[in-house]
Amino acid sequence: MAAAKVDPFRNFNFLVEIDGVAVAGFSECSGLGAETDVIEYRDGSDKQGIRKLPGLQRYPSIVLKRGITGDKSFWQWWKSARDGQADRRNGSIVLLDADRTEVARWNFLNGWPRKWEGPALNAKGNWVAIETVEIVHEGLEWA
Repeated sequence: MAAAKVDPFRNFNFLVEIDGVAVAGFSECSGLGAETDVIEYRDGSDKQGIRKLPGLQRYPSIVLKRGITGDKSFWQWWKSARDGQADRRNGSIVLLDADRTEVARWNFLNGWPRKWEGPALNAKGNWVAIETVEIVHEGLEWA
């Protein structure tokens, strides 16, 4: 008997929460990742060669894009960091299935925006004006 085929989740159905509050719809999210530095170590009596030990954890920035509206919350959050008062917040990226039921959650810790970017404007086009915010953080958990 063949095993039931399970389709993977689609990448367009997600939410962003900052401090537990859902934030206006984003069209794109990237940067969910983690890596561990490798420390190479060799003991003088070790005949096997170099040992590889886990080192520091590194997390890429999370980049969020959304259609720009009158909501200036990301600009103001970035502005506080620019002014020397990094307002650290926890947040989550929540993946939903076709029924809008939560199927995965990535929680980031102590995040603050290091970059805000306004829309590219072009009088010849009719695209949505997109704002981008890049959030640095100190940890990522897949809950």
